[in-house]
Amino acid sequence: MCESFGWYVECSGNLWRDKVFVKRSRRDTIAAMRPSKPAETQTTPQSTQTATLAEIAREAGVSAPTVSKVLNGRADVAPATRTRVEDLLRAYGYRRRRAEATRSPLIDLVFHELESAWAMEVIRGVENAAREEGLSVVLSESAGRLTPGRTWADQVAARRPHGVILVLSGLDESQRALLTSRSIPFVVMDPAGDPGDDVPSVGATNWQGGLAATRHLIELGHTRIASISGPSRMMCSRARVDGYRAALETAGLPVDPDLLRVGDFHHETGYRAGLDLLRSPNRPTAVFTGNDLQALGLYEAARELGLRIPEDLSIVGFDDLPIARWVGPPLTTVRQPLMEMAETAAKLVLSLGRDEDTSAATRVELATSLVVRNSTAAPL
Repeated sequence: MCESFGWYVECSGNLWRDKVFVKRSRRDTIAAMRPSKPAETQTTPQSTQTATLAEIAREAGVSAPTVSKVLNGRADVAPATRTRVEDLLRAYGYRRRRAEATRSPLIDLVFHELESAWAMEVIRGVENAAREEGLSVVLSESAGRLTPGRTWADQVAARRPHGVILVLSGLDESQRALLTSRSIPFVVMDPAGDPGDDVPSVGATNWQGGLAATRHLIELGHTRIASISGPSRMMCSRARVDGYRAALETAGLPVDPDLLRVGDFHHETGYRAGLDLLRSPNRPTAVFTGNDLQALGLYEAARELGLRIPEDLSIVGFDDLPIARWVGPPLTTVRQPLMEMAETAAKLVLSLGRDEDTSAATRVELATSLVVRNSTAAPL
């Protein structure tokens, strides 16, 4: 179910279904806010440390229940209103108590899709980092959407995890405001789009990977090199194609639109796009695919048409999933350090939580590398 948060991962590595019930705290009211030093010279009621909820509501131009919603981290407050109320609370010297004591021993891990070996590598990496801190991991899926559903943020706020990691996903403005108001840090791993300078993120050198893959094929002597990319809406996919284009242009080779196909990172689109490319009268002699799963689909298409790999067709993938070593022939691919990326994202979100500084602009890119196996060779 797209809104189900019943997947629970224990740090021992076991995965089972269980319901996570966390009672929502109602103590997070105006009484749970600790005033800083009292004002020394101001005398009006609105400028003392004892400004009431009603006074803050009146100055913000909202109702007292709306201020209460902001204090309790409710999602059903407009972002502009939330910002106005929180600015007033800060101006009066109120600050939320440190969150560590009330946090549950969890990290929330959100995927836009949760169904492949790629996802398992990410889970292992996050779990490794969580285990070191004595934490467990809660998994959720947004059913292909680039932002989680409307109820997701409320459920996370109720769980009060140590942090949230979003994979190929992001947050809308209201979700970000809610997590920030509850002092729940978040990090985006392999962001689908530009997450913004104020959102911590972890990715890989996708452009360099696309460049290295295509350059390898050019150095083998290939001139008709096709591309089966991932979704164009995803930043990592666009960067890989840009690297492919840069390698061709640097070598003085044209970027032929007839050799470009757009997929969705799944095996089936690699197969379908592969059949389309390989049935053309002037077929490519090599193909760079946006990920390993699409490369495996291309393997199937080539075999169906009686083409040998690498004698008749060279193929380069992207990711270096464990299966890449075991297919026949073993797949030449660009290694994306998924496990290390996931561990880095987990350590970053925990660090942000300890420092209570979720506004720090932090971007981390881990290096990709070409792994040459037996699926590429010089054209005959």
